[in-house]
Amino acid sequence: MTQNFHCGRFVLNAERPLIMGIVNLSDDSFSGDGLHGDVAAAIAQGRRLIDEGAHILDLGAESSRPGAVPVPVQQEIDRLLPVFEALHDCGMPLSIDTVKPEVMRAALAAGADMINDINALRAPGAMELVAASRAGVCLMHMQGAPGTMQNDPHYADVVLEVAEFLAERVAAAEAAGIPLNRIVVDPGFGFGKTLEHNLELLRRLDELVVPGLPLLVGLSRKSVLGLLTGRGAPERVHAGIAANVLAVERGARIVRVHDVAATRDALAVLQAVEEY
Repeated sequence: MTQNFHCGRFVLNAERPLIMGIVNLSDDSFSGDGLHGDVAAAIAQGRRLIDEGAHILDLGAESSRPGAVPVPVQQEIDRLLPVFEALHDCGMPLSIDTVKPEVMRAALAAGADMINDINALRAPGAMELVAASRAGVCLMHMQGAPGTMQNDPHYADVVLEVAEFLAERVAAAEAAGIPLNRIVVDPGFGFGKTLEHNLELLRRLDELVVPGLPLLVGLSRKSVLGLLTGRGAPERVHAGIAANVLAVERGARIVRVHDVAATRDALAVLQAVEEY
């Protein structure tokens, strides 16, 4: 079934998997790719990711790693907007990764195509801001908050509870005036989940797939891959490729990654085998 995702200036066909490339302007990145607010480096990285095959760029300036300290609103905006403006005409949708309505407002006013919110538009005013725009939105599941989410995550059935949460947030977004064709959902790997929870989510990912509603996964360089391989974040490329291929096989339509070229090549092989 063809899945068209409407995000700002673009309509993306998610029948084949899409790659979201990460441009991380934070100075507290778990993954070793934080650009510490270096605007020129972020612009160069965005252009490189496009050349490598990204379909969407996701710009973020606040870390959401476990124990992360929030960034002041104005600092987040000041880091994001110059990069956004420089890349605005790159020919690809630009997503803003933020939980703050004030940052969303500034980004949407500048023409952001998508809001990627790990808090699933639960902050006061966030839902209304996105509803009043043309932007797409990613609604993610997170148990707790970044500062404490890994202290003691627990579920009776992680897949069922994530599915129920995402269904509730999609219903709330639709009720607020955001049509389904502007929504993607994300189970939130690593956000308030143990190793076992993450593996169960990946194993049963197909149970989270809703026809016509693209499923986004963010597994790139995550700690679950480090626990499985014993490798540091920058060395988890190969594990991330394996995880993303497994996710796509189970129904993921968008993969959010640091390593775009490697992911593109792996998905090209998967697609060739499936279409042969």
